[in-house]
Amino acid sequence: MNPHQSPFRYALFMFSLVFAGEAIFGLPFLVARVFRPTLLEVFQITNTELGIAFSWYGVVAMASYFPGGPIADRFSARRLMVVALLVSGAGGVYYASIPSIGGLKLLFAFWGLTTILLFWAALIRATKEWGGAHGQGRAFGILDGGRGLFAAVLATVTGLAFASLLPIDVESATLAQKTVALQRVIWIFTGMTAFAAILVWCFVPEHGDRKLAEYKSTASNKLSIHAIRPVLRNPAVWLQGVIVVCAYTGYKGADDFGLFAKDAFGFNDVQAAHISTLSFWVRPIAAVGVGLLSDRISASRAVLLCFGALFVGDLIVSVGLISPSAPWTLYMAIAGTSAAVFGLRGVYFALFNDARVPPALIGTAAGLVSVIGYTPDIFMGPLMGILTDNNPGAIGHQYLFGALAGFAAIGFVATLLFQRIASRHRSP
Repeated sequence: MNPHQSPFRYALFMFSLVFAGEAIFGLPFLVARVFRPTLLEVFQITNTELGIAFSWYGVVAMASYFPGGPIADRFSARRLMVVALLVSGAGGVYYASIPSIGGLKLLFAFWGLTTILLFWAALIRATKEWGGAHGQGRAFGILDGGRGLFAAVLATVTGLAFASLLPIDVESATLAQKTVALQRVIWIFTGMTAFAAILVWCFVPEHGDRKLAEYKSTASNKLSIHAIRPVLRNPAVWLQGVIVVCAYTGYKGADDFGLFAKDAFGFNDVQAAHISTLSFWVRPIAAVGVGLLSDRISASRAVLLCFGALFVGDLIVSVGLISPSAPWTLYMAIAGTSAAVFGLRGVYFALFNDARVPPALIGTAAGLVSVIGYTPDIFMGPLMGILTDNNPGAIGHQYLFGALAGFAAIGFVATLLFQRIASRHRSP
């Protein structure tokens, strides 16, 4: 904790990071996750076409992650995040106009730039600063758990608002009624993004930590390859990128829950939205719990446990052990896989300490790990669309969860290799 900050301001600092960290991704991700069946109908697109729009986001995001890291090491996190939130929220105005598929692709590409180049690494740096030397698991666990709690509340509130705008008999709702309801939901997310910018401006400190100031005073004013070479030469950082790939693939796969409930269990649009919301309520408990656990047993061991649990959960879905005749199995599958996914998200950036990344290069390391780790933003949307559009009913979703189980197994192996390298770094 910064000795110059009161406990109350310190808490508001983290609250602002939590709120902003989820609000900025609400428009490009939460709307589609919670209201996917309705979104496909209102925009008159297929699941594959939506997946391609997500790929546009992913391609631009991949090009933005790495330069975003050195930028975050060089400039005020507070100012970077405020600008990113405001311009991302502006995209919500266009989203609410229900653009064509061409416009939707350009919008997602725009969000790939605004949410990543100026925001993501700055958020990671600010969170690491908040956690200090011995509270990294707690800091990142609170960040993702808090983001999950906010997402759960927002998903629940918007789900209720969405339902209130439709007839009691949801099946009788017209396309026009569904369009108006979805537009109202988009405006709520847009307002939350703008409000997050106000919170960050008011409560996130202007300056970085002391080590960042020292780095600025000794480093060249240019973003030199010499400054980032220690990160590029660190094999643990590259393995951390692989770990994030596998964890984030599981997270993206959770977007399928609502559509799976509709295709395999016959749920209507409102019920599908509610089933998607369930995973959001698991997130804060799992992220904070695993974050605290990682400070006791190490982040890498916590990651290993989560990948093992995720593999088992995905495998159960993929082999058809959940059945429409027993809806409780769907809820159990969602709760179990969500706990593992969000536990991973709560701690995979806490691995920087084990990877021995210099504090002044955390933003750069976050950029490199993110370039590798968030590639599912490019390929998961089309993969999900192809598997589910070409294999109607439950079988396409089972194929998808089989692929997710494979990624979980790869993540487990990558974590074992990471542990081996980290133990060498600790050796005298």
